[in-house]
Amino acid sequence: MSNAKLPATARKSKGDEITSGGRQDYVTMTIADQLFGIPVLQVQDVLGHQRITRIPLAPPEVAGSLNLRGRIVTAIDVRLRLGLTSRPKDKPGMSIVVDLRGELYSLMVDSVGEVLSLSNDDFERNPATLDPRWREVSTGIYRLNGQLMVVLDVPRLLNFTTMEAA
Repeated sequence: MSNAKLPATARKSKGDEITSGGRQDYVTMTIADQLFGIPVLQVQDVLGHQRITRIPLAPPEVAGSLNLRGRIVTAIDVRLRLGLTSRPKDKPGMSIVVDLRGELYSLMVDSVGEVLSLSNDDFERNPATLDPRWREVSTGIYRLNGQLMVVLDVPRLLNFTTMEAA
């Protein structure tokens, strides 16, 4: 990930610990007006709108693939993955590139926010009222000034074998 895109607190190499002092850093994103976060160490890059090539016979949430500096990246429409409606065509969106077991995935979201350093003490398990599809791909939540941030579990989000069909 380009260091210029993140605040100085997140400018660390992959091997560095960012959880010092009982804190965890998250890259935030918005999907259908809901705030989500993923651990910053899982983020490889942040991209603007990209040209995506459809993949025949792929599940609906697999938007296609794109070329990122010579590597093929599978683009996942996180809205569809979470059981939400498609993003309007006039809203281009952004992507967060993550690495899962050596494969790159582009998580297509509405917008990418900032890096938040949050106390582990404020982390809560998923509430029973959270949508079951979201609970399945989330590790928990943070309550931030009246707004709920759902922490996505990237390996479970990208595990297509355990998720119910849309």
